[in-house]
Order: sequence, then C-alpha cells, then structure tokens
Amino acid sequence: MPQRPKKLDPTASPKWKFGAVLRHWRKEVNNLSCAELGKLVHVSDDTIRSIEVGIRKCPEKLAPKLDEALGTDGVFEHWWPEVFGDADNKRRDADKHPKRSPDGGVSPGRSRMLDLHASTSAPAGSAESVHRRNFLAAASVATAFLPGIPSLTLTEATPLPTRVKPRDIEQIWEAATVISGWDNSYGGGGMVREAATAQLRWVAGLLHLNGTNEPLRSELFAAVSRLGLVVGASDFDSCHHDDAQAAFVFAARCAEEAKEWHLRAKTYSLLARQQIWLGNPDEGLTYAELGLARSDRLTATEQAMLQTARARAFAKLGQVQQTLSAVSAADDAFAKSNPSEDPSWMRYYDVAQHNGDTGHALYDLALAGHDPARASDRFLTAVQEHTDAYVRSRAMSRTKLASLLMARGDPRQAVVIGHDALDEVGRLRSRRAADDLRELGAAAAEHSRIGDVADLRERIAATVQA
Repeated sequence: MPQRPKKLDPTASPKWKFGAVLRHWRKEVNNLSCAELGKLVHVSDDTIRSIEVGIRKCPEKLAPKLDEALGTDGVFEHWWPEVFGDADNKRRDADKHPKRSPDGGVSPGRSRMLDLHASTSAPAGSAESVHRRNFLAAASVATAFLPGIPSLTLTEATPLPTRVKPRDIEQIWEAATVISGWDNSYGGGGMVREAATAQLRWVAGLLHLNGTNEPLRSELFAAVSRLGLVVGASDFDSCHHDDAQAAFVFAARCAEEAKEWHLRAKTYSLLARQQIWLGNPDEGLTYAELGLARSDRLTATEQAMLQTARARAFAKLGQVQQTLSAVSAADDAFAKSNPSEDPSWMRYYDVAQHNGDTGHALYDLALAGHDPARASDRFLTAVQEHTDAYVRSRAMSRTKLASLLMARGDPRQAVVIGHDALDEVGRLRSRRAADDLRELGAAAAEHSRIGDVADLRERIAATVQA
C-alpha cells in the first residue's frame, strides 16, 4: 500500500520550503509523479522524493533541469544558492536569473494553464511572443527575493471535492458572473485576470472527477465553459492572446461536450473578435460563420452578435458591399431580439452593444472614404445607452467616435469626446482600450497645431504610459 506523502512545513527550514514548493509544482501544477519527473531530469524517483521532504540536498546542476521540466522560468536555479549554496555566490550567473519587472518582482514565464491537447501558439499578428507563468502557488519563492517584504507561503492547493454537487455548479456560474462584471467595469488586466485564471484552473479539475452522472455532468461542462469564456475575455482584453485563445478553445470543447449551442455561439463570436483584432479578418470571418452553423438553434440576439462579427471581418478585408449586407443582417436579427429567450450571459448585447459593434464595422468603411455619419451615429447611440456596468464598452465607443471625428469631422468636437473617453479609460486596466487611445493620438497628429488637440495628445501619452 503506497505511503501517504509526508506533510511538509515550509516554515521549518529553507530546505523544507524548497521541497514544499517543488512538490507543489510537480504534483499540483504539472500532475507528475516522482518517477515521471525523475525521468524528465534524469534522476531517480527517490532523489526527487528525498529533496521534497528535506532530507537530501538538491544538486546544483539539478535545479535548472527542474525549472525546465516544470516550467518555473529559473526559480529553482535562482533560489538554489539561498538554500543550499554559499550566500556570497547567490547572485552569480545574473544573466540566467528570472526577468524582473520594474518593481523588482519576478516576471512570469511560460503558461500551462490548460491542457487542451491542441496548439495554443500565438496566431499571426499576435502582440504577445512570450507565454506568461502564474506564480500564485509559489509566492513564497518570489517574495524571498524582495528584502524587507514579509514572506507569504502558499504551497498547499485547495483540494478538489470527491464528487461534484449541484451547489458546486451554482458556484461556478456565480463566479463567472462576478468576474465578468469586474471585467466590464475595471478591464481584464491586473487582479481581475489573476482571479479569473485561478478560478478556472481549479474548476477545470472537476471535469476529471469520476462518478459525475448525467445530467449533472452536462451542467458541469456548461458552467466550466462559461467560466472559460470569462477568463478568455479577460486575457483578450489584457492582450495575452495565447492564453485567450487557449481559454476560448477550452470553453468551446466544454460547450460541445455539454451540447450547449448558445455557449458555443458565444465562444466562436469571441474567437472571431480576437482574430479580427489581431489583424486576421479572414480567420475571424471563418469563426463567425462557424458560430452561425445551425443558426436555427440560436436566438435572434445571438445571430445578431455573429452577423456583427462577420461585418467587422468584411470591413477589415475592405469588402464594402459584404460589410453593408452583414450589418443589415445583424440589424434585422436584432430587431427580432427577445431578451426573455436569451441566456443570462447575452444580457450584455443590448441596443448599446449592437450599435457599438456595428459602428466598429462602419468605422473602417468611413476611414476608407465612405459616409462617416453611419458610424458616428451608431457610436453616439452606444455612448448614450451604455450604463456604468459597461464602462469599458462605453469608453471604447467614445474613443472610436473621437477618432472618427478627428479623421473625418470636427477635430475640436473630437477633443471634447476624447477627454470624456480618457476620464473613463484612466480608471481601467484594459490594453485594448489603451490601444484605441493610441489610434486617437495618431489621428490627432494631423491637427497638432490646434492647441486643444495638442493638449489631448499629451494627455493620451500620459495615460497610455501610466
């Protein structure tokens, strides 16, 4: 009968802390046995086990191999001199140390948030070339490098239940709703993204529990799919595009497992929007049309959402008639919307959202020389109709309206709207909103001899650099 793993006390000694963190990354994060990790780093399972329980010193040459196998971006190699080596040498090989953020923290490395059994490499045009690595569980390691900062030891993950109950599924839905609200109000970066990612990592483990019967199993997959969408949206807004794509693909597979056509449609809408944002409108169009498959199973609101994505893709491709036709199809579908028929997560797609999204498609046509009034009218409606629950959407519609007026209308009017947008964007942690501000600043450059425009550009520069 296998022995119960020895309970570790990370506060007992540096060696025990090293062992506790190693066990966490091996077992909880990477789901490896001692033997499996030993094969990866070419040592015996007894060696791994002995290091974890603090009765054996980790060989210096083994530390970087552990980092590579577990994806910890140099943490064990950097920490080794502190625990086992000569203190005078603990800052050697500085070039090999983990990259640091301006505040002295350890920058995250590669992420393995979700095992999708599929490629999650950055799509063409992705702004992100390096995956992130979440160090939540190894906070004790990171803070060890910050003199004067109290150490926080988080080495023991919350265990999963033995079986899934209806209240667990309710909690997942509630978590998705809360985090989605934060994302809309504060942007997807910072604490919002970290909270969302931690939630998804934990609930994904519920999918592997045995003994979950139908229909509870389908309900579980649907709830996890919804949370995956929220996490992906947060990643998308903070421009962590590899992680966003991974979360969206994961959500799509969960939706299909649950036979949930509404969640599937929302997933493909977000995948389409992301690809269009990344400059891949042809791929975005494909995702939008995949979402429209079996449109007879979708509500009118969902059809409008996906037709809008088609319109935005066609606009980026410079296909004017197809854009106008898709906008018309979106308008026709939205005119038939009945909120009582929509799932709860579609409540966001109201008059304001529809006008803002179609306005984005018409915006690209306006910049290409077509009538700007069609886009500006829709952006104005979006700004007027968005509530404080959707600050980011309102701010982005304001910014686009200001950019359009700066390029094709009255630059002084654009300045007023631009300052209103800045008042809201300055409160958000949203890379997408910041990128829209940069576009406004570029459009304003042509009118920089106007004093008010110059002031707006200075404020934009200060805001996006903050």
